[in-house]
Amino acid sequence: MRILIVGGTGLISSALARAAGTAGHELHLVTRGTSATAPPPPGAHSIHVDATDAVSLRNALHGMRLRGERFDAVVQFIAFDPAHVAADVETFAPLTDQYVLIATSAAYKTFDHLHPLTEDTEQENLFWEYARLKMEAEAVLREHAAAAGLGWTIVRPAHTYGPSKIPAFTANSRHPWTLVDRMRRGADIIVPGDGTSLWTLTHATDVATGILGLLGNAAALGEAVHITSDEALTWSGIYAAIARAAGLSPDRLARQTVHVPSEALMAAMPWEEGSIRGDKMHPAVYDTAKLRRLVLGWEARVPFARGVAESIAWFEADPARQTVDAAANETLDALAAIYRDALARAHHLSAMRGHEG
Repeated sequence: MRILIVGGTGLISSALARAAGTAGHELHLVTRGTSATAPPPPGAHSIHVDATDAVSLRNALHGMRLRGERFDAVVQFIAFDPAHVAADVETFAPLTDQYVLIATSAAYKTFDHLHPLTEDTEQENLFWEYARLKMEAEAVLREHAAAAGLGWTIVRPAHTYGPSKIPAFTANSRHPWTLVDRMRRGADIIVPGDGTSLWTLTHATDVATGILGLLGNAAALGEAVHITSDEALTWSGIYAAIARAAGLSPDRLARQTVHVPSEALMAAMPWEEGSIRGDKMHPAVYDTAKLRRLVLGWEARVPFARGVAESIAWFEADPARQTVDAAANETLDALAAIYRDALARAHHLSAMRGHEG
């Protein structure tokens, strides 16, 4: 196939570029420039332009359009609002048979009981603008693509990790090494709530393989598909797997662990409220039957224990990658101290009552 990826240097997009290149597809990448973290795969054609500027993007693709060149699929990773997608419909309708919008599973409605999420689950997110804008972008695509003669597919990844990303509940996205650094130097590790809520993590290579299977797939046209692992772990299990990969014993992790409710995390870091209240504080378990019907033979092949060990090894391979977030460290230390003090007070209360009852 002839594939155009808009934004080929991100976690999932670079994994898709590698998978497409390995499979022998003709690959074109639209990026702002080269990336030391995710360089283009051998043989890829790079188009350097700001893809958020519709005029600049159309100018960069003008020659292809004049020559009547077409792509079997265009995969859009960096459209985060409906206006961008509306412009994309006009830009890519003459250039492709399939426009693939990367949306988000954070748009699904949350429930007060275990509810395996399907693609038909209602979309509603009252707390996170990112998810709401992605929902609106999906709606714009459905509304305008048919009139433009543009075939489309929507992909909804969930919490994805990979070589350059070590997942955590909060305060770890800009400097992913921060969590491992805290673990290894004996700092307090904040685990949300009781650590028992289920969460699904998916390796970027598994998401990329799923996307690749949807490209050029007639059965995927007009469909929304989430791509996630079937491995749902508790947050305590997630942190335990990271700790094992970082070289900590279970006893050491237990001594360093402090449970802090989401409400306190949001109070201390209000900018994180959208991603916490609108996403991570709720259980997330997915039904992947639709993806398996569309992409025969697909399965998530990277278990979290192995994937996160590979992520840590990636950071260890170059000390320059091991940056830490000083501001996040300060906040996490302060929160942990508050809750350690509260726990000590609770124990003292019990002692004062003489272990009644």
